[in-house]
Amino acid sequence: MTENLVGEYLRARREQVRPEDVGITATGARRVPGLRRDELAMLAGISSEYYTRLEQGRDRHPSAQVLDAVARALGLDPASTTHLHDLADPAPRRRRTSRRTERVRPSVARLLATWDRTPAFVQGRHLDVLAANPLAVALSPLFRPGTNLLRAVLLEPDAHRLGPEWEATAAELVAVLRSAAGPDVADPHLAELVGELSVRSELFRQLWARHDVRRHPGGGVYRVTHPQVGDLELRYDKFAVADAEDQVLVVYQADPSSRSAEALALLSSLAAAVSPA
Repeated sequence: MTENLVGEYLRARREQVRPEDVGITATGARRVPGLRRDELAMLAGISSEYYTRLEQGRDRHPSAQVLDAVARALGLDPASTTHLHDLADPAPRRRRTSRRTERVRPSVARLLATWDRTPAFVQGRHLDVLAANPLAVALSPLFRPGTNLLRAVLLEPDAHRLGPEWEATAAELVAVLRSAAGPDVADPHLAELVGELSVRSELFRQLWARHDVRRHPGGGVYRVTHPQVGDLELRYDKFAVADAEDQVLVVYQADPSSRSAEALALLSSLAAAVSPA
């Protein structure tokens, strides 16, 4: 964690841009990966001296126009450009000095419990599972309340067996966490999670150093080989929980005419048989 958030982000993104991809002919040995500072400054239409001050944290108040120019030069997508602006001008409400316990509203928890044929859970801003129905837990132990999805995907051996695309999933989760955290370097939960994973996971260190950001995807496809019902291919959708900062409801469903629908129905029966009345 650092206080030079803009500089760290720009340096990480600059190192991932190949000169030839932006029309610069690279000749001879280069001491840095990606673009040099003077090359990026040229592409952005600003002086090399000013860009150096910006990246080194000696200019803390860049204009929106300068940030947009640098973002275009780096080829940042809209989510990454927004992230850059947020780092340069963090909202005071995101600053926290004490750990805050996230809770799901009782009405939302009751709603989850009524969905006995639809796996669903709620995750918090740091990718903790805050609440889940029995079918979600039966679908994957990763969805058990109290689990941090990113920690589980990176560190639990079972996570690698349950999903064939676990490395891509880890990369997506790291980018989502980076986006949700934004400039909130004082958040103790985030610092604890990043510190633990930096020590225990080489893959996390590599992914976190890239500074990729991604908003929560609205949905996607979840594929898993379940030990009881076999292969499942489910569609999931994500919905923001109203009046609950950064909480997301994740809901899974199968194509009604598919083999996965039959397997999910069987899993629902198995989950009901072991759930308390």
